[in-house]
Amino acid sequence: MSVAASSIKFGTDGWRGVIADEFTFERLALVAPIAAKVLYDTYFSTAGSRKIIVGYDRRFMAEDFARVVANSVTAIGFDVLLSDSYAPTPAFSWAAKQLNALGALVVTASHNPGSYLGLKVKSAFGGSVPPEVTKEIEALLPAGLPPATTPGKLEHFNPWPSYTTALEGKVNISKIRDEIKSGKLTVFVDVMHGAAAGGLPQLLGEQVREINSDRDPLFGGGAPEPLPKYLSHLFAQIKTHKVANSAGLTVGLVFDGDCDRIAAADADANFLSSQILIPILIDHLTLRRGFTGEIVKTVSGSDLIPRVAALHNLTVFETAVGYKYIADRMLAAEVLLGGEESGGIGYGSHIPERDALLSALYVLEAIVESGLDLGAYYRHLQQQTNFHSAYDRIDLPLASMEVRSHLLKQLQTQPLTEIAGQAVIDTQSIDGYKFRLADNSWLMIRFSGTEPVLRLYCEAPTLDQVHHTLAWAKQWAE
Repeated sequence: MSVAASSIKFGTDGWRGVIADEFTFERLALVAPIAAKVLYDTYFSTAGSRKIIVGYDRRFMAEDFARVVANSVTAIGFDVLLSDSYAPTPAFSWAAKQLNALGALVVTASHNPGSYLGLKVKSAFGGSVPPEVTKEIEALLPAGLPPATTPGKLEHFNPWPSYTTALEGKVNISKIRDEIKSGKLTVFVDVMHGAAAGGLPQLLGEQVREINSDRDPLFGGGAPEPLPKYLSHLFAQIKTHKVANSAGLTVGLVFDGDCDRIAAADADANFLSSQILIPILIDHLTLRRGFTGEIVKTVSGSDLIPRVAALHNLTVFETAVGYKYIADRMLAAEVLLGGEESGGIGYGSHIPERDALLSALYVLEAIVESGLDLGAYYRHLQQQTNFHSAYDRIDLPLASMEVRSHLLKQLQTQPLTEIAGQAVIDTQSIDGYKFRLADNSWLMIRFSGTEPVLRLYCEAPTLDQVHHTLAWAKQWAE
């Protein structure tokens, strides 16, 4: 196997690497045609075409890398629709389904720091391909490029109009626009220099207050990930606005680099992750839209999710971490909503793909139709379910993959029976190890599949308990 081939490994959602090191034109020109061939082998019977959508985000040279994808895929006989601008990844997933394509190849590194780029492979049905598809791509890499043939056609398209029109039809768009225009609702949105830029203003008007909408491939020195440590500018603007305008509702929305993850902030600039937004969305969509179906959550999702689902007599299905597992379930069952702890939320009424812009519209609809601030809505659900909790997560770098292997073996051979002074009363191993503790808290220990990183998740009755348990887990790992 060549160096180029051996470096290409797909994680939970695509292949990513450092630009000019792991991620190069050479490697991309190898993997893209093979990915196109596997999409053809998998989805031609469904799509009935040889069409591939190619898109990109706003990272360094993303459009140049996208042209490499387009040219290498047309060289082996596929027709390519190449985006003429950046757009959210779910816009390209939508295009794949709407245009009967074999799938989409999207040049993006999602929420990773600015030194990274990557490739996401999307299916004909408009969602992440299942693990067996990416495994097949990896298996074909050592054989090298498929043979050149009569080149396919290369055409350009604008992904935005069809996508935004589809989203407008999902919500009471006129009511949201009216509330914003009248000043009854103030919407701040931090697009984190990413592909969501311009999205909500297109949908809701220029009164939407966009933050960090310029193209900055270094992302202000951070990463385009919707986490509190990167959102000080958003929080400051909300607080300033509150001092000057005490009347009306205020919300902050946050999108990651390719706009498939969402977070929010309430009127007091409190950070609200998808662990809070998912229960709010379940309640809103069932109460006010009459939606039904199964709720799909990853194993790292909050315990509030099944409690709110129970309020509406909805069943809950749990998967491993990674939206492709949720997408698989969405194809197999009638699903209302599928969501993950890291911010990805999708809907059975749309495509089996996480979509942050659609989630934002549903969040805004929940606010205007309930008349509640997001923080108040969350507290209302806590009271209804009699469940109060706090949540946090740590991504802990390890010294090496050998240390990772040692810790994994330790968990397998010496099961934990006590954590942070609390007895372990149940253990799940759907994805990593999730330990339920005697004080109604849980700790999840999960290893990255591609790098020496340990992911630690905890939910407990209080934030102090969360921090105490995470500190214990960090000390255990070290």
